[in-house]
Amino acid sequence: MDYFNIISPNPVILKKPLSIWAASGIIDGICPVWRSAASQALLKIEEIPLGSPRIKVFANLPWRLYRGDPCWTPPLRGDLLSNRLLGLVGLLTREHPYHRHAEVTHFLAWRGGQPVGRISAAINHRFNDYYGVRIGFFGFWETIEDYQVAKALLDQARQWVKSRGMAVLRGPGEYSNTSHERQGILVDGYKYPPTVELTHNPPYYGEFLERYGFHKAKDYHAYIFDVQTPSPPRLKRLVEQVQRRREIETRPLIFKELSSEVRLIVNIYNDSWSKNWGFLPITEEEADALANSLRLIVDPGLVRFAFVQGEPVAVLGFFPDPYYALRPRWRWYGDSDLVRIARLLWTRRHIPRTRLMFFGIRPGFRQLGIDALLFHEAKEYAIQRGYLKCEASMLLENNHLILRASEFMGGHYYKTWRIYDLPLE
Repeated sequence: MDYFNIISPNPVILKKPLSIWAASGIIDGICPVWRSAASQALLKIEEIPLGSPRIKVFANLPWRLYRGDPCWTPPLRGDLLSNRLLGLVGLLTREHPYHRHAEVTHFLAWRGGQPVGRISAAINHRFNDYYGVRIGFFGFWETIEDYQVAKALLDQARQWVKSRGMAVLRGPGEYSNTSHERQGILVDGYKYPPTVELTHNPPYYGEFLERYGFHKAKDYHAYIFDVQTPSPPRLKRLVEQVQRRREIETRPLIFKELSSEVRLIVNIYNDSWSKNWGFLPITEEEADALANSLRLIVDPGLVRFAFVQGEPVAVLGFFPDPYYALRPRWRWYGDSDLVRIARLLWTRRHIPRTRLMFFGIRPGFRQLGIDALLFHEAKEYAIQRGYLKCEASMLLENNHLILRASEFMGGHYYKTWRIYDLPLE
């Protein structure tokens, strides 16, 4: 009995050879081999609607594709499938607030009885209404190193969004590409593991998308800082000048008021980022979920607010990187959510690296040195606490102000993620 044909009445079937990654098992020290004994088998595409129990197979596929990869670090399974014990509402479930303003579906590629790739297709109505556009998104994209698998999946996403009147297919992301979602594919910096909320993939992903006809929509960059290296003298001089301006006051985050503090961060963020590419305002519900997710890892001294005459005008937020603890270890006892959370709880006060996740200055208060002041204060605190590295990431390629500031403060470029567009008309 062909189980696939039972659950998917209109499968796409292709017959193509399967290539594998590298005979050694690793490409440049990062990519594991994933072999299929049925390399000549039929390729079939299964559609999995939101709410189907089959979504678990969709969610678990990357654990097979990346097995043994020392860099790959996924979110918790509960972030995708829900976990009542951990209080997580999964993005791939109907209950997640994302689906109140979106249409989504999922496709899984099969060959020889094994899943070999996946993709989602989505229409984020809130994004399209905000910008007055007709953009469909693809996401959760994973594939073995076989262009025919990638093409079959992209064909399905393309057809699905085009049939619903979309003019552009954009991705990859999770479901879509807004400024506060996990998104993009890595196109430079493969040998470094991702920090929290960021992605990792083999080099051929970008090659496959460009071969299909996608073109670059936007790049995001990452800069790395050595925390223990003293600040450059010119930065210290600038900070001293800013500190003499009595109207600028700063303070750290108040942990016992975390929910209200996160709402303050979101208010500044929504105002500061409103003109940035891909921006979509963070809602109050999303702010509450963010506060809950940060509670385990936040170090109040690494989050700094600036006020001018009592008005909140800027925020800079570094966070200890939970992916340092959550990275799969591929041991006999497994990498369940409970095992990974236990490891995070054990090591959360000894995580050596941080990620700059929030940085915004409201219009009218930029180029006053406030960014340098907040960075310097957070850096001095981080030195005292023994942090070693800091990553400033998802910096827009055309945000020259923040890129120059990152270099001025001692950062060095080391990664790029890319978002792609495909015109449909």
